[in-house]
Amino acid sequence: MTAWKLTLCGAALAAAIVSWPRAAAAHAFPEHENPSAGATVAASPARVAIDFDAPIETLFAKLEVMDAAGRNLAAAPPVVDPAKRRLSAAVPPLKPGPYTVAWRVVCADGHRTEGSYSFTVAGPPR
Repeated sequence: MTAWKLTLCGAALAAAIVSWPRAAAAHAFPEHENPSAGATVAASPARVAIDFDAPIETLFAKLEVMDAAGRNLAAAPPVVDPAKRRLSAAVPPLKPGPYTVAWRVVCADGHRTEGSYSFTVAGPPR
C-alpha cells in the first residue's frame, strides 16, 4: 500500500471515530416526565408530558396512557410543543391505580426511540 493510500485510510478512520459519538447521540431520549417515572401522585394529572433532549417530529409522535387493563385513556392525539421537545396528551380524570405511559418518537434527524414507564394515582380523580 502506498503512503498516499495509507494516509487516506487513516484520515477516513479518524473521521469515523470523531463522528461516532454524534451519531450515537442522535436519538431523542426523555429528560423529564410528568408525572415522573415510578411516582405516586396524590391526584389525577390533567396531562401527561415528556420532555426530550432533542427535537422530535410531530407527525410520528405517539403517547399512550394505559390503565391496568391496557386501555389507552389519552383524551386526544398527543401534542408536540412548538420547540419540538415536549410531547404531551390530555387525560380524563384518572381513578386511583397504576398507569403505564408508552411513547414513541422520531428525532428530527430520523432516528426512532421508544419506551414506557409507570406511575400511580393515589387519590380521587380531579
